[in-house]
Amino acid sequence: MSAASSPATSPLTIGGVTLQSRFFLGTAGYPSPAVLQQAVAVSGSQVVTVGLKRQLAGDGKPNDFMALVRATGAHLLPNTAGCRTASEAVTLARMARELYGTHWIKLEVVGDEHTLQPDPYELVEAARTLAKDGFEVFPYCMDDIVSCQRLLDVGCRILMPWGAPIGSGQGLLNPTALRTLRARFPDVPLVVDAGIGSPKDAVQAMELGYDAVLLNSAVSQARDPVAMALAFKLAVESGRLAWEAGIMARQDMAVPSTPVTGRPFVL
Repeated sequence: MSAASSPATSPLTIGGVTLQSRFFLGTAGYPSPAVLQQAVAVSGSQVVTVGLKRQLAGDGKPNDFMALVRATGAHLLPNTAGCRTASEAVTLARMARELYGTHWIKLEVVGDEHTLQPDPYELVEAARTLAKDGFEVFPYCMDDIVSCQRLLDVGCRILMPWGAPIGSGQGLLNPTALRTLRARFPDVPLVVDAGIGSPKDAVQAMELGYDAVLLNSAVSQARDPVAMALAFKLAVESGRLAWEAGIMARQDMAVPSTPVTGRPFVL
């Protein structure tokens, strides 16, 4: 592909929907509704997450917020944030389906209060029930192969392994595990979810061959969330384009970039 053709990344088909953007954005913690709308707009994100439990804990009327996020034109991905058991998550997911009119659900079942690490056992049980109930389950999970395989076995078609604890901004703590997961499940859509702190983390995730990244705090808590949303948009596109173009292999020793013999081009 020539530089003049303005190359773009390939579209992503996930959950039966084809998307041009591989940047999924959360909607919590923004300074104002106007800033949230502007951030979503400049991010180009076509998927935004919404927390039903958080909305109901406010005034019990999620309608105003629903109108705001629907106005962005993005697909809604309700989450079960705050749930601690499979039964609680299943109940909340069913409520979200009725309120938001979507069978997509970001499944979160937390097992540790300090790290907010997913509970692999409750997560699998909730995923099993929801998959049978017709949901497209986007499970927030750990980056180990065994628990991911269990989620696929019970009907998940997408995996969302963490990069680091939610909201920590620590980046990708275990890129080796993420790389192994990508190699083990080459045909499964993989989304890095949680822990991303800066655009360089998004670039790294995409260069590992991940299909998308999902983040919230890194944008909403920035000094200028709108500018940061744009920075992440460019980072995601850059990382994915680099992966599609083919990143050169690392070498143990120096390799001359300007040969002193032979022809300047391979013909």
